[in-house]
Amino acid sequence: MKPSPSAAVLVGAVLSLAAITGCSAANEHAEHPGATYAAEQATDPPAGTAAIAAPGGCPTAASLPLPKDFPENLPVPDGAVVTSVEHRTGGRLVVDTVVRGGFDTTLAFLHKRLPKAGYIPKEGEVERDDAESNFSSTTVQGRWSLRKMSDCEEGVYLTYLTSAVS
Repeated sequence: MKPSPSAAVLVGAVLSLAAITGCSAANEHAEHPGATYAAEQATDPPAGTAAIAAPGGCPTAASLPLPKDFPENLPVPDGAVVTSVEHRTGGRLVVDTVVRGGFDTTLAFLHKRLPKAGYIPKEGEVERDDAESNFSSTTVQGRWSLRKMSDCEEGVYLTYLTSAVS
């Protein structure tokens, strides 16, 4: 039996959502808000590595480095702690971070800095404690998701899912 087109779309949406919302309290990044990373400055972390979270959920270990293939002009908030990096099939990259600047401040950063860096937002939504948006540039397509942490004061999970434009 051949799956219907709507079933294929539903499966694709579920897999995309799973990729975006796979954050955990162990994900964080320690850099400066809006900092960009030149490809030659970052190194790939060992596979399966994640930053350690305190019992309360806030990161206690140093940030993992951004991988070499993270888009060098994609803005990342200061103080963000990279907690995990995952390379997926199809050239997709998932970078999980924790930002201690608060939900509203981090959301404002994304709304302001991504367009200034050449990323066009689309198909986004903001709810009380979470937000997400697709974005694209001439070379990168992606999605960010932001979710308030209940166990880390002023902490938010910020996840980037990126891939090269084909």
